[in-house]
Amino acid sequence: MQRSQNNTSIFHNIDWITVLTYLLLIMMGWLNIYAAVYNEEHHVITDVSQKYGKQLIWIATSLLLALIILIIDENFYTAFAYFIFGAILIANIAVPFLGREVKGSRSWFRFGDFGVQPAEFMKFAANLALAKFLSNQNIKIADYKNTFISLLIIGIPCIIIMKLQDETGLAIVFAAFIFTLYREGLSVNYLLLGFLAIVLFILALLINNLYLFIIIGSLCTIALLFIKRNAKNLFIIGIIGLTACSMVRGTTFVYDHMEDHQKIRIDVLLGRGTVDLKKEGYNVNQAKIAIGSGGFIGKGYLQGTQTKYDFVPEQDTDFIFCTVGEEWGFVGSAFVIILQLFLMIRLIFMAERQRSPFSRIYGYGVASVLFFHLTVNVGMTIGLAPVIGIPLPFFSYGGSSLWSFTILLFIFIKLDSKRLQILR
Repeated sequence: MQRSQNNTSIFHNIDWITVLTYLLLIMMGWLNIYAAVYNEEHHVITDVSQKYGKQLIWIATSLLLALIILIIDENFYTAFAYFIFGAILIANIAVPFLGREVKGSRSWFRFGDFGVQPAEFMKFAANLALAKFLSNQNIKIADYKNTFISLLIIGIPCIIIMKLQDETGLAIVFAAFIFTLYREGLSVNYLLLGFLAIVLFILALLINNLYLFIIIGSLCTIALLFIKRNAKNLFIIGIIGLTACSMVRGTTFVYDHMEDHQKIRIDVLLGRGTVDLKKEGYNVNQAKIAIGSGGFIGKGYLQGTQTKYDFVPEQDTDFIFCTVGEEWGFVGSAFVIILQLFLMIRLIFMAERQRSPFSRIYGYGVASVLFFHLTVNVGMTIGLAPVIGIPLPFFSYGGSSLWSFTILLFIFIKLDSKRLQILR
């Protein structure tokens, strides 16, 4: 593959709209981290002894990472996709034994005052491996064998992160790749089955199992009345009914074997029993108060009382959106969400214009991961999703998350910049 002389710049064909959106998001995130931990004694925004000063270092190193990614030849990411996946997988297996415990989870490698969480980097590694596998000319996702292998690429890191590191939130993120598989031809039945499982899980926790079994049986009976009765239809409806009943029983089993803190989070979300707002319901309640107090235009930058007096826990990481809601109000919150969604829509547009299947699949993976993070993070701050502790992309404090999102995004930006050379 030959390249023309005027295509030697690493910035040639770079999608600057995406890059500028990324820069705007990380700068807005930095300002909100400053607001979240602001105090008058340490008010210099570049003070590296404070989180906002450290975040500035993470931003600088992220920009350096982005530059390195753009310098590296795009063929590197396809050629070494499996190697990168394997290396980071080994790091995730090793961290429970060699890492340090942080907040009850041994999932960090510590280097002085800084820590690196390998689970964050597993997202882009799994995305590379999945794109490498599905872009093979002989692979068709409709084949059950290929579907199984794809789910293994997604599922193995998920299980390792959940079981060895006790990081349920980061493990659940891998479910986002189901959207990528759907784009590549996975049957919609898998999505419907997943949606049905979630609905039945919620219903099984809210309704007595006996009543739920009666409801399922009634729905199957009604279906029989409106569908032509033949052996095939009877068999299908019977299988659906038995599957649904099995899932209900499975829900009870899964819930009973969850950790106590996981049960509490689900109970708080669903409003099961009496929620003590001073204990298990404190986080979500304070988050709602902070966001609600911002009103339409907010209290003003650095004027958030809920934020300033530390009423909201983890307000610079998992609950950073509370700072946005309180100080910027509905207008600012809507702008942040729209900006995030704009980035994702832009990524989907870029993915669809790719000439390489690898680049297209990887691009959809990036958009899917970002969408999952945004939906769950914002959802848990307003009580629409369980508190599982995942960062808001490019906003939450933390080097590992910012690095991982930067790597995830800029690999695709690099791949996209070379799309015009595929047919040359």
